[in-house]
Amino acid sequence: MGETIGKIALAACQVIMIQVLLSAGAVTGEEDHDVLYQVSTIDALLESVYDGVMNMSGLLEHGDFGIGCFEGIDGEMIGVDGEFYQALADGSVRLVSDNQTTPFATVTFFEPDLNLTVEGDNLTLLESSFEAQIPSDNMFYAIRIDGVFPYVKARAIPKQEKPYPRLAEASANQSVFELYNVSGSIVGFYSPPFSKGVNVPGYHLHLISDDRKAGGHILDLRLNQTTASLDVTPEFFMLLPTEGAFAGANLTKDLSAELEQVEK
Repeated sequence: MGETIGKIALAACQVIMIQVLLSAGAVTGEEDHDVLYQVSTIDALLESVYDGVMNMSGLLEHGDFGIGCFEGIDGEMIGVDGEFYQALADGSVRLVSDNQTTPFATVTFFEPDLNLTVEGDNLTLLESSFEAQIPSDNMFYAIRIDGVFPYVKARAIPKQEKPYPRLAEASANQSVFELYNVSGSIVGFYSPPFSKGVNVPGYHLHLISDDRKAGGHILDLRLNQTTASLDVTPEFFMLLPTEGAFAGANLTKDLSAELEQVEK
């Protein structure tokens, strides 16, 4: 009798959940443009979980703007205006194909909510410029800056082969590019401190040049006074891998020091 009651209660809960999803548009396919959609976690990437779990055609259903990487790492992802690019370790940039897959990515539909005037002689000062103006440290923001940048130091990590090394080890062999007076777009996100382990707390920025010939993860830059557009994304959805190395990864450790090494 108890088992039967339990099954009935579970079925009722499932019906209620479906009704809630329908009311939110999650089952109808209507995409909420204020959602930050993420594939896997940053700590899983640090733990060398590099197998792709979503193809690009699926990812683009959830955003026209974003950053990430590709199976085996294999460079840096930059998405802007609905077009997604792969900045490779050999310095080239190419459009991604629908069947390429990602182990980690963050996307949204970019619809700016506010504009800020920012500047900085290095990345740290630029971040301070943002910090002085953003409405709250506890929100997610998509960030876009268009213009001519006096100096950008960018990187791309080469494709890794199995058995995969840890990300800190893989990034030691990254290619670094120094770009001067480059016209392009800075694309990225601010994630709040409580996202530690899930995303990169603070600022995570990539670059794509206007001619689509240069790009990568930004390690440093110099930025004259310019306008940054921010899209507040108060909703967050994360897709966790259901197969591969993710299930067995140890995600209980504090990997802050490794993340700092990789990001900077």
